[in-house]
Amino acid sequence: MSLIETIEKQEERLVFDRFDEQTAFEIGCALVERARIDTAPVVIDIRTADRTLFHVALSGASPDNDHWARRKSNVTLRYHKASLRVGETNRVKGRSLSAEHGIDPLEYADHGGSFPVRVAGTGVIAAITVSGLKSEEDHAMIVETLEIYLGKV
Repeated sequence: MSLIETIEKQEERLVFDRFDEQTAFEIGCALVERARIDTAPVVIDIRTADRTLFHVALSGASPDNDHWARRKSNVTLRYHKASLRVGETNRVKGRSLSAEHGIDPLEYADHGGSFPVRVAGTGVIAAITVSGLKSEEDHAMIVETLEIYLGKV
């Protein structure tokens, strides 16, 4: 199975029945706990298209990680796909996010680490983002945390 197919399956499997501020807080705290156990220098961000629901910068994360989190979240919220999936699809097709495609690369980053919050019967309403590790590690931290939270292990 390709990386793109693996991510598609994760997106299909990790769907919420409901999602609100309390859910965002609980997932954010679970990600913080995971990052502390791993001593991961990350920023964790959960947001809708117009509102930040959870944001924390852990020890060792840099201000640049905040910008990466915002740019990766923008990709997920625009395409309703994990940023790693968008990036991998672009790499396979030999293209990138660019102005010629109507995308400002200062506002969008198709690197791994942002995952869509999909609610059954509603669609994508938010993005959960981790920034500070390698792309696939940022992505894996979110997926593994959601698997536990949603009981899909």
